[in-house]
Amino acid sequence: MREKLVDSGYAAGWAVLKLLPEPVVRVLGNQLADVTWRRQGRGVRRLEANLARVRPTASPAQLRELSRAGMRSYLRYWMESFRLPTWNDRKIADRIQVEGIEHLVAAMEARRGAVIALPHMANWDLAGAWVVRHLGFNFTTVAERLKPESLFDRFVAYREGLGMEVLALTGSDISVIGTLARRLREGKLVCLVGDRDLSAAGLPVEFFGETTRMPAGPAALAQRTGAALLPVTLWYDGPVMRAQIHPPVEVPAELDKQAAKAAMTQAMADVWAAGIARHPQDWHMLQRFWLADLPAESAPQPQGTHEQQEKSAEPTSHA
Repeated sequence: MREKLVDSGYAAGWAVLKLLPEPVVRVLGNQLADVTWRRQGRGVRRLEANLARVRPTASPAQLRELSRAGMRSYLRYWMESFRLPTWNDRKIADRIQVEGIEHLVAAMEARRGAVIALPHMANWDLAGAWVVRHLGFNFTTVAERLKPESLFDRFVAYREGLGMEVLALTGSDISVIGTLARRLREGKLVCLVGDRDLSAAGLPVEFFGETTRMPAGPAALAQRTGAALLPVTLWYDGPVMRAQIHPPVEVPAELDKQAAKAAMTQAMADVWAAGIARHPQDWHMLQRFWLADLPAESAPQPQGTHEQQEKSAEPTSHA
């Protein structure tokens, strides 16, 4: 019953919110965010605890205000996403400003292929729509299989409607890592959200002074195919969203395969940490993130094989 209600809620969001005037939707999003924030549910408490790592000198009152801004940013993502399928090219262009485009264009023009790797910041769907419509680069991404299946189908249809090729992370006969690697060898673009993988397949990194795990997938794909690995950060700036495509993370020639993959993942983490430190309210991390926060019984086991680690590619979804 709960899954059916959740699916109905998302369906209503896509059906109704696109019909309302934008100022109404903006006010509604802020109101919903504030109500959720005041209730101090598990997600809000977790967001606040994560932000305390980002801003360790902040007072309790400052953290509360930061988490409120964080919930407003998170609801803004959803309100934009429900309306994004109705936005024309001009509106998408007006809502995003991108720096570092030359890094992506250089990789694509050289037919090298590129892996864009993002954290859970601002609205990556908007960035993806802009890449497709204004740069002309269709790309492949990965989606976590949600329950009920009808909800997963809605998210796949939504993103495919924006011009993305969507692979299901699980539950299909298709090799996800193999398909992504094939796309890159064809000189195409792959986009992955890569700032959280607390399973044993994730690679340990230092993030704001503590250890967490992040997917091996982005670095492994760049290693395997020679594609450019481009970390990206996103943040809201008034009515627009800004994006920064950072210079490529290169494969360290002096390290063996596993050490190089770990070093590349740490380099991405450092780029993301700097972006999150500047715009913490736009980091939508409402889940446990650091290993120290995991219950003892669910702590990651020792790392698996290289093959298992390469299969770790975080779903590109806020869902």
